[in-house]
Amino acid sequence: QVQLVESGGGLVQTGGSLRLSCAASGGSFSDYAMGWYRQAPGKEREIVSLIDWNADNPYYSDSVKGRFTISRDNANNMVYLQMSNLQPEDTALYYCNFYDSKDYWGQGTQVTVAF
Repeated sequence: QVQLVESGGGLVQTGGSLRLSCAASGGSFSDYAMGWYRQAPGKEREIVSLIDWNADNPYYSDSVKGRFTISRDNANNMVYLQMSNLQPEDTALYYCNFYDSKDYWGQGTQVTVAF
């Protein structure tokens, strides 16, 4: 049974940094891309970043490009999102995602950026 557990969220001031972690278990994660999504109150869930199995050519949404860095540790089934220069518009619930034949989601970790 696939399980994804996010951690690392919190409250930061504008311009601050956070590192999100996603611990994955129960699947062959090293063979697939994994990603981070976020959902702000009243908005739809949106993609933030994707990383393929060998970490080549990560994808970033335009809103986070240059500020966020995604990485993975296949040996330990971990995916990370280093977030820098955080802005209030980055406030959201951040989810880890894994897709093989279906989508799997974690419970999310809250990131709140104060003005």
